[in-house]
Amino acid sequence: MEENNEKAEIYSQRVRAGKRTYFFDVKSTRSNDFYVTITESKRKFKDESFSYEKHKIFLYKEDFAKFLEALQGTIDHVKSELLTEEALAALEASVESEEATPVAVVAEAEVSFDEELKWE
Repeated sequence: MEENNEKAEIYSQRVRAGKRTYFFDVKSTRSNDFYVTITESKRKFKDESFSYEKHKIFLYKEDFAKFLEALQGTIDHVKSELLTEEALAALEASVESEEATPVAVVAEAEVSFDEELKWE
């Protein structure tokens, strides 16, 4: 059984973003087909202890192009139509500094649109 689990997970990448962590995992099916899971994990505190709330999306290879196009279109819309010039400059500066230093925190930009844009 353990051997099957090792085969199932091919690749994993973690993105820390403030109170949230995103996991991008490539997995394989029994028939050696591939898919991606995107997991959002939020740490919740309650009564001097904590737990994790997780939300997961399964993305199958036949949907990669459509998903990528929709995600890019959504991000472009937020950047061009919803953010102020100052917020966009701060966001782009944080992305540039992240590319320059491997261990950077993206949450430095004072951009708060995560309440309106949610995966549900």
